[in-house]
Amino acid sequence: MRPSSPESDDASLVVLGAGYAGVRLAREVARRSKGQLPVVLVDRHPVHVIRTELYEIGAIAQEQGAPLRLAVPIDRVLRSSGVKFRTGRVEGIDLADRTVKLADGALRYRYLAICLGSAIAYYGVPGALENTHQVYRLTGALMLAQALKSVESASAGWPIGRRPQVLVVGGGSTGTEVAAEIATTDWAEVSGGSARPPHVTLIAGAVPFLAGLPEGLVRHARELLAKAEVELSEGINVTRVDPGRLSLHDGSSREFDVAVWCAGVQAPPVVRALEVPHGKAGRLKVRETLELPDHPEVFAVGDVAEFEDPKTRMLVPATAQAALAEASVAAANLVRRAAGEPLRPFVYREKGMIVAVGRRRASGSLRRVTVWGSPAALLKRLTEREYSAAVRLGRSPPGL
Repeated sequence: MRPSSPESDDASLVVLGAGYAGVRLAREVARRSKGQLPVVLVDRHPVHVIRTELYEIGAIAQEQGAPLRLAVPIDRVLRSSGVKFRTGRVEGIDLADRTVKLADGALRYRYLAICLGSAIAYYGVPGALENTHQVYRLTGALMLAQALKSVESASAGWPIGRRPQVLVVGGGSTGTEVAAEIATTDWAEVSGGSARPPHVTLIAGAVPFLAGLPEGLVRHARELLAKAEVELSEGINVTRVDPGRLSLHDGSSREFDVAVWCAGVQAPPVVRALEVPHGKAGRLKVRETLELPDHPEVFAVGDVAEFEDPKTRMLVPATAQAALAEASVAAANLVRRAAGEPLRPFVYREKGMIVAVGRRRASGSLRRVTVWGSPAALLKRLTEREYSAAVRLGRSPPGL
């Protein structure tokens, strides 16, 4: 696919970020406008990463090299869509001049969709960046998988009784899924030796475990974590991370062989730098139509956006499901704005939430009905595989 030039006039709509929201929005605008609203999708990487599967650390460690199933080439994702793709790192956005500054040039736009996802939030904890792993990016998941595999391989020669110590910081869905996945992986099979099962501790901190999720889902998740022999530590925040040692607010500390940071995310620096209204963690506050206040030509979708439901006053969660739903509405509104038609408000309808708690086990809530165990895990896997298959075939991806 031939990239557009840095100063191309073809960029009526520039979409920043080729994640779940960016891909859905770009394809939808091209389809709805029948090519009348030229679209340029910008991302620093030429692949679309299936981020909802990055927690599958055991499976990633078992594969040789980078798992191709998790990174789909953008040219395949955008096949026959009419969307152009430009590789570039976004370094700034000039809202007044309607220009996106890239590392190697710039793009002018008539309309802009900011779908840049999120960055890891370390909350100023000393040593957290340097001494922990993460799964919010494919490279991070690959590095974590290799670190675990190396530690497990070495454990065969350790003194009797010593097991690899793995600490996972963050009691949200990501931390829960990562901790359970590591605990239930057969590391002896993965490492090809006499590896010892790790002792996994999930440090939820002061924020309640799986805060904001339905009570039934949380209760069953606790039960599944216990069955997976994951130790759950609640109520105490991390204050410092040194090589091999994590310090807690109560003055205690824990030693580790591998530590994973899943404590939260924030808006990327380029988004936080914009002189517009911001919400929690630097996210962009948006109107009901998903536009920025005072900038009707700019839409924010996915993890970068903070949308408050006007009826419930609750914030729409930063999930792939919500990002895809927002992307469809934003795409329709972009086409309407270009045609001079009235825009429609975004109304979020939660389909349900499923949290994987180990291999072949999950806890979920679907339309107020709690599902858990292997049926919930199967449903989650089928949904993720349906999305992956669609993007590989160059089709508009379904919701998650």
